[in-house]
Amino acid sequence: MGIEFSARYQLNNYLFFDSDINYTYARSIDEPSGQNYIPLAPDFTTTGGLNFTNYKRFSGGIHYRYLNHRPANEDNSIEAKGYFVTDMNINYNYKNFTFGLAVENLFNTEWNETQFATESRLQNESQSVEEIHFTPGTPFFIKSKISFAF
Repeated sequence: MGIEFSARYQLNNYLFFDSDINYTYARSIDEPSGQNYIPLAPDFTTTGGLNFTNYKRFSGGIHYRYLNHRPANEDNSIEAKGYFVTDMNINYNYKNFTFGLAVENLFNTEWNETQFATESRLQNESQSVEEIHFTPGTPFFIKSKISFAF
């Protein structure tokens, strides 16, 4: 069970706002309370941004994505960490060329991209341990581009 909200608004001839907000109460109906979490199902997510196009040959925007903490297993004893990451980009068009700059993770937020609750055991351990395994999210990163349209 959940609810979604989307908004798109054109502020003027070149400036646009967008946002998507999602809330869900994700639980398995066949399991007892407290054991009925659906692994990695977030209860709250949102994305959005402010974009501009064709403003004196410039275009670009700033965008965010948010994912709430969420259960990593059925009893919620292990939690997958949520995150809030902001990206931005700017482009300049000149004749058939586009020059661009993109910044990922503008505020250098530490975040985990892929997260799973898995069992692991070292060679000298007698019992396995259930814990979070993850792929770190991209740190602050700048990339540039030059493209030609023909």
